[in-house]
Order: sequence, then structure tokens, then C-alpha cells
Amino acid sequence: MPLDTIRRMFSKDEPPEVPVPDALAAIPSDLLFQDNDKERLEDDLRVIGEDTSLERSQKTADKEVRTAAESSLKRLHILQRGRCPQCGDALRQHLFASVCESCGWSSWSTPKSGGVRIHLVGGAEPIIGDSAYVVKDGVAIVLRGESVFARLPAHSVQWIEYVWLDEELKERERNLRERMGIACGWCSKETDPSSDGFHLVQVAFGTTQERYCFCSDECYEAFRKMYPARIHRNCYERDCEECNLCVKRYRGESGGMRSVPKDFLRTKGKQ
Repeated sequence: MPLDTIRRMFSKDEPPEVPVPDALAAIPSDLLFQDNDKERLEDDLRVIGEDTSLERSQKTADKEVRTAAESSLKRLHILQRGRCPQCGDALRQHLFASVCESCGWSSWSTPKSGGVRIHLVGGAEPIIGDSAYVVKDGVAIVLRGESVFARLPAHSVQWIEYVWLDEELKERERNLRERMGIACGWCSKETDPSSDGFHLVQVAFGTTQERYCFCSDECYEAFRKMYPARIHRNCYERDCEECNLCVKRYRGESGGMRSVPKDFLRTKGKQ
């Protein structure tokens, strides 16, 4: 090895800059990389320096993305059936939240305009932001607009308040009613969960519990006459909370629009 090369290797001066591979220029400039992610990307590409290694890493990334998408799709199918994606038990489903009482899994919507208030331990002034994320280690990340305003350790956060405005709640429910229709289980017409004649019942004709919605008392009674309840179950009269004679998909609660399962909501025009 030439002497000059050995001297450069042990020199305390900054090493010469290694040119970035051409593959870096092919990456779209509009990707939403954060500053530290972009710097890390450039460093990694300098270290790899070979198109074969870069291509191999891209294939690995594509495989991981596909695996994650398949897992997400499986989770959505489980949710659509009213079951918990973590333990498989029946969910408590509401219009803006789903909660599993067995394992504690939950999923909920957060306000888009009301924001959040982070109440701190010790009674200090709450921190107000547009949104907040609680990551795996319990740290709360507070955002105002698109920028991170505060990063709070888990031991400093007492509780998080989501500020729902009445206007946003009404708008969300109105949009849901405009986009979705609930078909009557007897006449197939669109139902109105807020009307007096609306009925929601849970019946197990086989081994699995199903839900049916009806637009009027007449449709509900016609359905009951056509499909009388089995003697050993009596689904029309018995409380589901006190019965274990079928495989449950839903709980006994039937309090209107918020408890209507997602698989009974059909997009208008596809009925």
C-alpha cells in the first residue's frame, strides 16, 4: 500500500467526501422525510455505495410493507365482524369508539378542530395542542399545526382531554348519515335509526349471532312471524348479556345509531 494512502488513513483531518450514488437522485424529492431521516438516508447510501445492495434493501422494504398491509387488512376484517383484533372477544362498539372489556384493546376517533388539553401531574397549567400522540413508552407528543410543540415524559402526564365541539359532533354524525344507509332486514328499504319504528335485534338461527335492522314495527313483526325464535334460545325476548347459547358477535346493547355494526352500513348507490 502506498505511503501516502497510509498517511491519509491515520490523518486527523476530515476524510474526503464520498460521492452519493446515483440512486439517491432517483428518490422522489417530495417524500415526507424528516430532517434526521434524510441525513440518515444519505449516510446509509454512502456506506452501501452499490446498486445491488440498494436494490436488495428496496426488495426487503417492499416485502415488509406488504406484510404490514396484510396484517392491517386482517385486523379490519376482524373489526368488521365485531371482534377484538387482539384477543378475539366481542367488542363494545360505539359511533366514535370500540373497546374490548376482556383485554383492554381500544380504538377511537379524535377531534379534528377541538384539539387536546394535556393535564400535568402537580396541577400545573394544562398544555393545549391541536393533537397529541401517546407512543409505546408512554411519552406524549403534542403538535400544534404540523410541528411538534412539546414532548412530555409519561410520569408528568396526568390525563389527556379531547375537546369535542358540538358543531363537529353534529357534522360527523350528519356526514355519516348522508354517506351510509342501513337496509331494513325485511323490505330492504333504507332505515332511520332515530325514528320511533326503528328496531335492532340480535338473532342466532344457527350457531352464530347476527344483527338485523328494521324500518318499522310492521317489518319487524313480519320478520318475527316468518322466522320464529327457537324455543331453547328465544332470541327475540332474551337478553344477550345473560345468554351463552351461541357464538356472540355483538353485545346486548342496542341504543340507536352508535351501536349499529359496520357490516350493516352500506354506501348509497350500492344497495
